[in-house]
Amino acid sequence: MTWAWAVILAVLAALITVDLLVARSVRGEGLRAAAVLSGFWLTAGLAFGGVLWLWRGQSTAGAYVAGYLLEKALSVDNIFVFVLLFGSLAVPAALQRRVLYLGVVGALVLRGGFIAAGGALLEHLSWTFYVFGALVLVAGVRMFRAGTVAAPDRNIAVRALRRLLPVSSDYDGARFITRAGGPRQATPLLVALIAIEATDLVFALDSIPAVFGVTEDLFIVFTSNAFAVLGLRALYFLLAGVLRRFRYLRHGLAVLLVFIGAKMLAAPVIHLPVAVSLAVIVAVVGGAISASLWRGRARPRPGRPARAKVPVRE
Repeated sequence: MTWAWAVILAVLAALITVDLLVARSVRGEGLRAAAVLSGFWLTAGLAFGGVLWLWRGQSTAGAYVAGYLLEKALSVDNIFVFVLLFGSLAVPAALQRRVLYLGVVGALVLRGGFIAAGGALLEHLSWTFYVFGALVLVAGVRMFRAGTVAAPDRNIAVRALRRLLPVSSDYDGARFITRAGGPRQATPLLVALIAIEATDLVFALDSIPAVFGVTEDLFIVFTSNAFAVLGLRALYFLLAGVLRRFRYLRHGLAVLLVFIGAKMLAAPVIHLPVAVSLAVIVAVVGGAISASLWRGRARPRPGRPARAKVPVRE
């Protein structure tokens, strides 16, 4: 399997390089460009599932697709938070791309470390699987009760940064560190990057155990995470402006986490095949999105009176 890890890491490095070149060639992040890039990343993620089908069979490919779709769905919750963080820090739209690109690269490294640690714990301490299940279950319940996102100033990582370096009040182009006005200072852009990384770290503590609830194959857990995270930047620019329309999506994600957590805790008694997990993921996320869109169409738009019903003459 060493060769498989080497190949997938080389493929991911190539995809990240392509993403960087595309990001530099496109000025701004128009909706059309974001849609094309999101389609590319979705195609790449599902195509890897096809490769696994040919290489290791239907069961492994099914576990990968289930983990990939679960991570993809949960990554939308990251976007909710990213929108609020960028808004609170007034990050210019042109600089958001740079922060998200570096954030994605950092997330891959951090998640790789988490997955390796989680795999080692499961191998040597089998009861850790049930701890993961409890964490996922609690995360789902907590998501039902989620309120507003804490301000970046209350973020532990951001507060640690402020102790190391003073933070300037103004941006200095795309720089993370500035010397304008004397000693070195961190710019708000660095604060945004650290807040994004810390946020993804918190989400990874919930989402990675959830994928372990689908499969304990480290290669599948890592690749499903990697392909889901790689498309996060494009997905942000595609969904940032319309997230409010998906009012039931968070409820759907919470249901998913509760289901996966309960499935992990009940594993000694009830064994559900991967196909069931895959069907539940598709049904719950699809149902939440459909319900959100239906409610949005049913409600009259602000400033426009509801269309009156015309009586029918008999």
